[in-house]
Amino acid sequence: MSVIERLSPRLTDITGWLSGQTLTAELAAELTRAYPPDGEWCEDVERLCREGMENGELGRHEAGGIRFGRVFKPAPEYQGFSLDIVEMEDVKGPHHGHPNGEIDLVLPLDESARFDGHSRGWVVYPPDSAHHPTVTEGRAIVLYLLPEGAIEFSRA
Repeated sequence: MSVIERLSPRLTDITGWLSGQTLTAELAAELTRAYPPDGEWCEDVERLCREGMENGELGRHEAGGIRFGRVFKPAPEYQGFSLDIVEMEDVKGPHHGHPNGEIDLVLPLDESARFDGHSRGWVVYPPDSAHHPTVTEGRAIVLYLLPEGAIEFSRA
């Protein structure tokens, strides 16, 4: 079974839990309680992401030192969320906005790695927020859950 096939039920789990949730900073704390960064769900997802990045099934595109790819498009079985998986190392990514918000799971490959200043765990950006996704102090995989797959790249 492929990595993507094994990731699908994990995405169904988390998006089912997220259905109807409001994307606020407080949601990151709720996700941490429900899906702890050192818990079985996150560890399984990390293992699958590492395997998929290593065997080339994930992160099929590369630009500016960033490996990335949309793994799942928005679909009813994922409550309208898409899933992108990105691997970054000491790099500032392209500026983009989140019309419907963004939920990230940070999985450092180097223990010291930080994504937008955050170590391992959940980060939630509310609707109409924007940023330059940045990884410092090492290498990390970041999962991006986007409601309706909405993302707007800009020149800011």
